[in-house]
Order: sequence, then C-alpha cells, then structure tokens
Amino acid sequence: MTTVTVLSTGITPADVHAVARGAALVELHPTAVEAMAASRAHVDRIEESGRPVYGVSTGFGSLASTFVASERRAELQHALIRSHAAGVGAPMPREVVRAMMLLRIRSLAMGRSGVRPLVAQSLVDLLNADVTPWVPEHGSLGASGDLAPLAHCALVLLGEGWVLDKSGTRIDGGEALRRAGLRPISLAAKEGLALVNGTDGMLGMLLLAIGDAAHLFTMADLTAALSIEAMLGSDRPFMPELHAIRPHPGQATSAANIHRLLQGSGIMDSHRDDLAHAVQDAYSMRCAPQVAGAARDTLEFAVQVAGRELRSVVDNPVVLPDGRVESTGNFHGAPLGFAADYLAIAAAEVGAIAERRVDRLLDVCRSRDLPPFLSPDAGVNSGLMIAQYTAAGIVAENRRLASPASVDSLPTSGMQEDHVSMGWAATKKLRTVLDNLSSLLAVELLAAVRGIQLRAPLSPSPAGAIATAAVARFAGTPGPDEFLAPTIEAAKTLVNGTDLRSAVESELGPLS
Repeated sequence: MTTVTVLSTGITPADVHAVARGAALVELHPTAVEAMAASRAHVDRIEESGRPVYGVSTGFGSLASTFVASERRAELQHALIRSHAAGVGAPMPREVVRAMMLLRIRSLAMGRSGVRPLVAQSLVDLLNADVTPWVPEHGSLGASGDLAPLAHCALVLLGEGWVLDKSGTRIDGGEALRRAGLRPISLAAKEGLALVNGTDGMLGMLLLAIGDAAHLFTMADLTAALSIEAMLGSDRPFMPELHAIRPHPGQATSAANIHRLLQGSGIMDSHRDDLAHAVQDAYSMRCAPQVAGAARDTLEFAVQVAGRELRSVVDNPVVLPDGRVESTGNFHGAPLGFAADYLAIAAAEVGAIAERRVDRLLDVCRSRDLPPFLSPDAGVNSGLMIAQYTAAGIVAENRRLASPASVDSLPTSGMQEDHVSMGWAATKKLRTVLDNLSSLLAVELLAAVRGIQLRAPLSPSPAGAIATAAVARFAGTPGPDEFLAPTIEAAKTLVNGTDLRSAVESELGPLS
C-alpha cells in the first residue's frame, strides 16, 4: 500500500488521485508539522493580546465587526462548523470527498492557517480509517471557498454530522468515529474557519476531471479513427505537414494519433486509388483533430490553473511568517470555475462531433455502402438506430451543461459576499459532461466496430483489429437485434478503462 506524504510545500495531482480513487494512506511530513506549529504560535500570541482580528476574535462574514470574548472563542468555532454544515441533496461521491479532505490537509500543512497540527492530523486519521463524511451536493457557491461541503467534513471531526457508510447509507458521525477507534476533537480559535475556508472541493473535482478528460480525449482519437476507417475515409488530412502549418499543439497531437491508428489497413488501401472516391471527407471526419486538438489545448489551460491552485494557500485570514494576520480574497474560486466551464465546453464538443460520425455511419445515404443503421437485415431489425437517439439526447444535455456556471453570481451574507464564483457548480457539472462524453464515445466505438465488421473480408488496421476483437467479446458480430443497453454499458466500460488503449499502444506505441 502506498503512502502520500503531505509536505509543507504541497502535494501533486498524482497524490490526489492515489488518495481519492486508490487506497493510499496519508501522513504529515515533519516540516509540515513544524510549519503549522509556528503558525499556531502567532495565533496564540494574538489571543493573549486581546486585539480584534477577523476569524480569531470576531464573528464571520457580515458579522466581522462583532467582537467575541476570549472565553467564547472555542464556542464560536464550533458554532461556525454547525451553522455552515447546511447542505442538501444527494451525497457527493466518495472520491470527491476524499480529494477534498486531502486538499484541505495540504493547505493547512503549508503553515499559513494558524491551526494546531492536531487538526490536520485528525483529517489524516479520517482518510486512513476510510471514514467518508456525508457531503450533500448543494451548498457551495465557491465564494469563501466550499464553505458548506467543508463544514460537513469538519463536523465529523467534532463527533457530529453524517458519514457515508460503505454500503451507501448515512450513519451518525460520532458512531462512525467510534467504529474507527477515533475520538472527536475540540477546536481552538481560528481553527473552525481554517477548516472551511478553501477551494478544496472544486479543486478536487477539477483535478479528477483533468485526469478523466486526458484519457477520454485520447480515446476520442481512437474512436474517430475507427469511424473514418469504417466509412472509407481518407488518412491524408492527418498528415503531419498539414498540421505544422497551423501550429496548435493539441491539433498536431490528435492528428498524429489518428494518422498512426489508420495505417496498415486493408480497408483504407481498398479505395486509396479509387477515382470515384470522394475528394474530401465530411467535417466530422476531416476536422476531428481540429476539434479534439482544441479540447486538448483547453485541457492544458485547466492543468496550469489547477497546478497553480495546488501550490496555493487558500484560507482567510492567513497568518504570515512575520506574525501578521491579513484578510485575503484567495478563497474565491473564479480561476477554477472559469477553467472548469471552459473544459466543459471543449468536452461537450468532442462528444458532439463523435455523435455526428455515428449518425453518418448509420445513414445509408452517407455511409458509403454500409447497410442502414448497421443492420445486415434492416427493416425487421433496427440495428443501432436508437443508440444514435441516445447519443443525440446526451449531446443536447451536454450543450445545456456547457452553459457556464461562473457567470451566475448571486450575492450572499448580507451583501458582504456580493460576488461568488459558482466554482463548485462548474466543476460538478464538468464531471457530468465527461461522464456523458464517455457514453458518446462508447456508442461511437460500437458503431465504428460494427462498420469495420461489415467491411469484411477487407482487413482492418491493427488498431481496428484490436478494437474489433475487444468489442466482439461482448457485442458479437452484426446480426439480429438484441437487448442493446448492456452492450453500450460494456462499451462504456471499455472506453473508461485502460485495457483497449493499452492493447492498441502495445501494438503501435504510446498514444498522446
């Protein structure tokens, strides 16, 4: 079992994936413990001085001018957590909550939040005991970070709130701690605020989405190549010299993938010198690298934004090394919201162009002699007709989800928080868009493979042969109609997994 060590300088995206989706344990590095202890010493001195400092000796939000007596400051922190744990709706997935907790540990460990090492260690203990707080999906505006979601996590540290049991049911937080052999903690001044004032939920979702998108964009090149092969398309538009004259890096990468995937195909060779063959393929075939490549460049922008945030201290107020405690706006999620909205637009278009290729494969007027709806006995059988309906419906949903959340600010907290980022909503819907994209690519994979099968006895490319064999294991060969939903689900599993890609790469070399 691997262990992720949280340093005072932060963690990596790979660390987040290992903890969120894997079984990696977490530990605090001694440098992180030292940084937190030094930061806490400054807060203790402020407490002793009695001067008003936001979050230490005052209320929160529009109550920032309300002084809180020293004997009530621990009560203030506990009250903050309880009042802010006000989310509603279905629980967020375990992987999102675990990513969020790890990222909050990361921020605290950088030594600018003024918390005792005990607080970060208590979150570490939750992760290592596989205790996942029940975090409702609605509650964050991405303003002072993900206040409500993080408060639901913090409440479990107090022995309160809810926990998502391994069976998917909701249990009492105190009972979950007892089962795990853990004890509740009591918060000191500033610590409740430090537990909730971060962009950790939206950053966690963005980091997970970035990993998913990187894989799916490569799989989109694969399914596009299979469709082009099945439709007797040309590989000439993907030659590297044509993309060197328009030097968008993602476009060149995508074109190189598709060109390599199409080589060695008897299907392609069968019409290469046919004068009756179309001079130009349709946009959905010829422009695949331009769309998927632009999506790759958009993904690179999101990678840069997430990387910067992963190196950031996100809290308010922050404790500077010289002992000053200063208010900041670093909790505002605009950078993450913009990146997530931009990536959702790109992913939606990768799915939209894939659906256009599916429709072309099924249309007897445009598929270059493939049977209607890829059924050898069309009429009695409908083939993949309704699979394309499903794809079209998903494309329509993705277009709705591609509408940016980050422009939809609503003022809160008595107009103190008068502009919010909606970054939680942006990253949450991005995950839905990517899940929808995997469904669209699954339909294209199934349609393209059936098209290749129907070109027999012509031999496919090595990539086409590998994909055909993988799909045939659960889909068989074109024939009478069968219950189609399980076949699409199996194709989606193939798209999301690494087996098909690994098999292709073992034959052709790594795809970018």
